[in-house]
Amino acid sequence: MESEKTINPQSGYLALFIFLALVAAAIALGLNGNIGSTIIVAIVALLYTGGFIVVNPNESKVLTLFGKYTGSVKQDGFYWVNPFTTKKKLSLRALNLNGQQLKVNDKSGNPIEIAAVIVWQVKDTAKAVFAVENYVQYVNIQSEAAVRHLANSFPYDNLEDESADITLRDGADEVSAILEAELNERLARAGIEVVEARISHLAYAPEIANAMLQRQQASAIIAARKLIVEGAVSIVEMALDRLSEKQIVELDEERKASMVSNLLVVLCGERAVSPVVNTGTLYH
Repeated sequence: MESEKTINPQSGYLALFIFLALVAAAIALGLNGNIGSTIIVAIVALLYTGGFIVVNPNESKVLTLFGKYTGSVKQDGFYWVNPFTTKKKLSLRALNLNGQQLKVNDKSGNPIEIAAVIVWQVKDTAKAVFAVENYVQYVNIQSEAAVRHLANSFPYDNLEDESADITLRDGADEVSAILEAELNERLARAGIEVVEARISHLAYAPEIANAMLQRQQASAIIAARKLIVEGAVSIVEMALDRLSEKQIVELDEERKASMVSNLLVVLCGERAVSPVVNTGTLYH
C-alpha cells in the first residue's frame, strides 16, 4: 500500500517564462519562413503547457507518472511538473456526512431508529486514491456499518438492562467517543481522519414507541411514588419523635398506628384531603 510522499515541484513562474520564450521563438521562426522549426517549437511549447498545475488552499494534487506514484503536492501555489504526469485533485477540507436514519436492534433486541453526523477529512492522499476505489463511497458505507455495530453493542436505556453502564440515550459523550474511535479504525485504510462523530437521531421504532413510552411513564411514576413514600415515612417518624420528646401527648401503640395511617394518607395521597374533627375518643 502506497504511503503519502509530499513533494514541492519547481515554481510555475519560471516555467511560464520558458513557455513564453518558446512561443516567441516559434513566432520568430515562422516569420523567417522556417516552417519545420516553427512546428517543432510550437509542439514543444504546447506540450510544455501540460505541466502547469495550480494548488488552491486546502487542496492537494496526487501525481503519477506512467503508473508510478511520484508524490503529492499539498502546499498551495503555482507549479510545473513533468507534462506527462497524471494529476488528481483532492480536497483537504473537512466534510460533513449526515447519515440516513437506520432501523436496527439495540443490545436488548428492541428495534430503534438511529443516525449520526460525522465530520471527516482526507489525511493521507495516497491511501485515499490508491487504497480504495472511491474514498467518498467508502466513508459512507463504513460509517453506516459502524453506526449499526454501535447500536447493537449498547441498550437504548436501562429499562431492559439495569446493569448497563453505558446506554445510547444517557451516555452521549461515551457513545460518541466509541463511535469516533471505531470510525477512525475503519477508515484508516483509506487515509481518512474522523474529526468528530455524534448521534443526531435516536428513537424507538414506531411499532414499539407507544409501548415503550407507557413503560417509561410507569417507571417514572413508580420512582416518584417511592420518593414520596420515603419522604412521608421520614416525616411521620420525625413527628412521633418530636411528640414524644416534647411530651405533648402520650400515645399507645394503637393510637400511634392510627396517627401513622392518617399522616401517610395525607402525605401520599394525590388529592387534597378533608380533615375530620373527632369530638369523642378513639374507642367511641
